[in-house]
Amino acid sequence: MKPAKILITGANGQIGEVLTRHLQSQFGQSNVIPTDIRDIKRFTNYQHLDVLDRQSIDHCVRTHGVTRIYHLAAVLSAKGESKPMQTWDINMGGLLNVLECARDNEIEQVFFPSSIAAFGKDSPKTMTPQQTILEPNTVYGISKVAGELWAGYYHSKFNVDVRCVRLPGVISHETMPSGGTTDYAVEIFHAAIQNKKYHSFLSETTRLPMIYMPDVIKAMDQLTSAPGEDLTVRMGYNITSMSFTPGELYNEIRKHIPSFEIDYVPDFRETIARSWTESLDDSQARSDWGWSPDFDIERMVVDMLHHLKS
Repeated sequence: MKPAKILITGANGQIGEVLTRHLQSQFGQSNVIPTDIRDIKRFTNYQHLDVLDRQSIDHCVRTHGVTRIYHLAAVLSAKGESKPMQTWDINMGGLLNVLECARDNEIEQVFFPSSIAAFGKDSPKTMTPQQTILEPNTVYGISKVAGELWAGYYHSKFNVDVRCVRLPGVISHETMPSGGTTDYAVEIFHAAIQNKKYHSFLSETTRLPMIYMPDVIKAMDQLTSAPGEDLTVRMGYNITSMSFTPGELYNEIRKHIPSFEIDYVPDFRETIARSWTESLDDSQARSDWGWSPDFDIERMVVDMLHHLKS
């Protein structure tokens, strides 16, 4: 079999940077093409690419013989609220360009991440089921719901093999977040190891589902490797590994750094977070493709502090 030729959009983002290193180690640097609208000098085989430029996407795919696309380029929830129309154009236009490119060039598989931002105030708060009300209150969430619907459409109408997960808040020691409502769960660690008081933009009791970056990569590997006939969901699988509040995360960090201090100064992101789910039912992903996370809050905190300190 020919080796996979993989195109990654948004490779300079929080997930894209880690995924690029992972896939290049797995498939070889020459078989993975990281792209972004911002220049990425640290990656081999990097290509400058604007996901709103359909012709450039087609050219890149044909030049490199791309067989799989990971479409990560997007504007996130909090940042997106400041420029809603631009966010919609990038999130929706970019995805549709990738799906059309996949259709025209017979791409074997497309992966793109949805988000818990797809849920809204009328979605069940705890153990939110796979199929439920999706009425988000952010342009980011609206674009993710629309993206899930388009993914289902392209699969059923054009037989494009689109695969998708609804990601909770992502925590990573390797990269910083870039404008999301769950960014506090990364920022708090950097404050802790620098002996700085952390000012949380969410309240002490706002509970959200979260996932650690190694489990994000694991889920992407498992889903993209699963036989297509085993997949019963083409719009966005619920996945999660833990749920906690800023107060609970703070207390867990204090077990290792007792002098760490925090205060709570909620801003507009509190309203966004309060409209999201508190925990997810990911039994469908577990059943269909064997999803099972490796990290809970205790293991994640130990691992984060270890890597950040070293």
